[in-house]
Amino acid sequence: MQRIAKISSIEELAGKITAIRAGDTTKSIVQCHGVFDLLHIGHIRHFEHAKGLGDILIVTVTPDRFVNKGLYRPAFTEDLRAEAIAALDCVDYVAINNWPTAVETVELLMPDVYVKGSDYRNPELDVTGKISAEEEAVKSKGGRIAFTDDIVFSSSSLINKYLPIFPTEVREYLSGFSEQYRIDEVTRYLKDAHSLKVLVVGETIIDEYQYCEIMGKSAKEPILAARCLSAEKFAGGILAVANHVANFCDDVGLVTMLGAEESQEPFVRESLNKNIENMFIHKANSPTIVKRRFVDSYLLQKVFEVYQMNDEELDREQDQELCDILNDIVHQYDVVIVGDYGHGMLTPDAIDILCNRARFLAVNTQVNAGNKGFNTISRYPRADYICLAHHEIALEERDRRSNLKDMMMSVSQKLDCSRITVTQGKYGSLCYSRDEGFVEIPAFAQQVVDRMGAGDAVLSLTALCVAQQAPMEIVGFIGNVVGGHAVATLGHSSSVERIPLYRNIESLLK
Repeated sequence: MQRIAKISSIEELAGKITAIRAGDTTKSIVQCHGVFDLLHIGHIRHFEHAKGLGDILIVTVTPDRFVNKGLYRPAFTEDLRAEAIAALDCVDYVAINNWPTAVETVELLMPDVYVKGSDYRNPELDVTGKISAEEEAVKSKGGRIAFTDDIVFSSSSLINKYLPIFPTEVREYLSGFSEQYRIDEVTRYLKDAHSLKVLVVGETIIDEYQYCEIMGKSAKEPILAARCLSAEKFAGGILAVANHVANFCDDVGLVTMLGAEESQEPFVRESLNKNIENMFIHKANSPTIVKRRFVDSYLLQKVFEVYQMNDEELDREQDQELCDILNDIVHQYDVVIVGDYGHGMLTPDAIDILCNRARFLAVNTQVNAGNKGFNTISRYPRADYICLAHHEIALEERDRRSNLKDMMMSVSQKLDCSRITVTQGKYGSLCYSRDEGFVEIPAFAQQVVDRMGAGDAVLSLTALCVAQQAPMEIVGFIGNVVGGHAVATLGHSSSVERIPLYRNIESLLK
């Protein structure tokens, strides 16, 4: 088919352009670049206009792995998007890009004219910052940038309307939310967070995944037999919180506990974002906490886990060391985020300093197999914001069956805490503030790979928004988008990043 013949690799396309120029030096090359997910009349007119600016029109397509418009995008694979574009008579050649942006492609192909739509005319409105870099690359090769002005449609809006991936109730919620809040109003709290000075406090946890092939029951004993295939480890616990925060804030401090034995400090330092200032307490007679999960490699399901730790409280000398650090620095930060995993770092004295000296205190007390339910939020007599899972607030109330709103009100009064988020997995989240009351936000996750670490991600980003007095519906919305990112990621293999999050929010609300 003719349209298939138009499609080639970037390297092959570069060779074709070289041959065209060698045969006729007067021919001008025009390049368009983008995702082009769900080809529409706006794209077609854009290409036709671009073709009129030169002789040969080439279109390069963003590959699937670099489309930052949400976990469920692109709606069409890179091959289908390329084939649809190649079917247009005005397009001469199509290639799927090799890189996240068009910069390298422009430098390789050296178009005479690089064409973008009118929505890219103002580089200040481009949250990715790509258009300025692409324009610089074009000019460095002797070309120029041009912008088309014609009918504009949004692929995201069309996909949301005609190819919905969410159930009706979620689509209705998003429609109502987008009528109430503009995209820039939502993302403003994330963008403005860069100026916040944030301290994160809590235990370091190394999450180790041992990938296994499950062979079945042992022939002689009633145990499951597995063959180890590979292993990897991630920076978890408060390290994950710090990395999430550091992607949005310029100045981040970290106070955490490592083991004096088997500290794994080189791995910890290497795993942390470069703008995090580290302050380590080394716990005597203890390793750095490792939670080793044995995972079925085919289904990525956890089969068994082993904790390597000493969960006794810090001794008097080390507790004093921690308290001295907190006394010296807590008041210097705009926001203090505590991830308390209940493994012995945060003693009553340390908690007292955090509650009394932090300007804004956000807390999660995690319930896990290692703390046996003793690590509840009432250990903190004061917090400005708490973020808990449903079972964690139920444990605090010693009540599994009462209405969740009643439990949240009870905890709010006990802790004198004015803002609370409770995550509920596939049921979304319930947010509360004394001024606004309750707000329910549905879940936006469509692909669940691993639920571990989702609560850390939600705490990290919602705390930044609450500290800026964002409406709780915006807080909950951002929290659920972040949660969707987290559960689609294996372990803590990556942290939530600014640009993908902005683009995901944009695609949801168009």
